[in-house]
Amino acid sequence: MSDAPIGRAEVIVLALGGIGEVQAGDDLAALVLDALAADPAGPLRDGDVLVVTSKVVSKSEGRAVPADRREAAIREAAVHTLARRGPTRIVRDRHGLVLAAAGVDNSNVDPGHVLLLPVDPDASAARLRQALRERTGADVGVVVSDTLGRAWRVGQTDVAIGSAGVRVVEDYAGRRDPYGNDLHVTAVALADELASAADLAKTKLAGRPVALVRGLAHLVRDDGGTAHDLTRPPAQDMFGFGSQEAVLAAVLEAVDRSDRYDELLDLPRAERAAALLSGPGAPALDPAAAALLTRVLDAGLARSDG
Repeated sequence: MSDAPIGRAEVIVLALGGIGEVQAGDDLAALVLDALAADPAGPLRDGDVLVVTSKVVSKSEGRAVPADRREAAIREAAVHTLARRGPTRIVRDRHGLVLAAAGVDNSNVDPGHVLLLPVDPDASAARLRQALRERTGADVGVVVSDTLGRAWRVGQTDVAIGSAGVRVVEDYAGRRDPYGNDLHVTAVALADELASAADLAKTKLAGRPVALVRGLAHLVRDDGGTAHDLTRPPAQDMFGFGSQEAVLAAVLEAVDRSDRYDELLDLPRAERAAALLSGPGAPALDPAAAALLTRVLDAGLARSDG
């Protein structure tokens, strides 16, 4: 059950100024505390939540690389390519995040460089929380945010990719709504909502990478989970593939050649069926089955382009 207060709630979201350009090796906790010292919001209080963009976390951790390493960085970070349309590649990374180009980004970074996501965003959040607690004594939560697209929705929103000291999800299953209906699957992604609320205050171009959220002390707790808990396992992900990739994956599974998925996905679409049916390891199919397989692939590809 939730321990949230009943009644009117007032939530304050403040973007902190004065942090400036973050460099590799910078002490993020010190930068945040200096910004707070110059802000009317004053020092940290128990129950405050700090939402920090992944970019400044990555910069402080030295995750900037030369731009000519972009493709290699995407390949290294990606566990699986889920969809590709022109230059856009949607992948699942080693943390289970589904995002474009594995989160490798060239915005808000020095020209000639791209920025990778933190190696372990949850660990980054935990380190920052611990440093803030040691220096101030305040029991606070930390969310590391990044901007992601959403399946079947236009535009992007900020979500939590790292979290420490914050209840990341509230499960309403087993409760009743005001009309007496039993709730079975409703679960609120609290950490994502914190990230989105913070982005409304920070904005994308104002150079304010940290926001203070005050008024939600009931969400700050040691056993609140991590942002990784918000990652849906692939077996439960109904949007895990683009349409043409889903057709390819299903065909390969049917002929017991799922190991060739990445190889065939990298080929021009018109060459995939022929490559699957030729060369070493080609499935042993009679002509009718081979023709059917080709038609299935071609039909799936045609529909995905429509």
